[in-house]
Amino acid sequence: MITPLAPYLPLAVVLLLAGLMAMAIPQLTTRLGPKRPSAIKSSPFEAGSESSGPARQRFAVKFYVVALLFIVFDVEAVFLYPWAVNFQALGWFGYVEMLVFAATLIVGLIYVWKKGALDWES
Repeated sequence: MITPLAPYLPLAVVLLLAGLMAMAIPQLTTRLGPKRPSAIKSSPFEAGSESSGPARQRFAVKFYVVALLFIVFDVEAVFLYPWAVNFQALGWFGYVEMLVFAATLIVGLIYVWKKGALDWES
């Protein structure tokens, strides 16, 4: 007799093996790996140079503003590609809709520019 859960048996096996490997690999590397600590190996490493300052320092808000602006204009690029692929099928309606979308983004960019969010010196 076949139960309704029978098709999920291979998935359960894979998940069980993945869980076992996730626990076994760190244990094996800890037990079988080399154990030769030294002052150089124990020192903090940051791109080949000595670290300076605390690791938990505060970042300027400008970094976050630029990250948010990047996301906004990245989303624009994501919407532009499918529109360009289907440009002829969309017709004038799609053209006008993309003009409105692009105009909104341009107005937002002008606003951010006027506010000085893109000026790093200030």
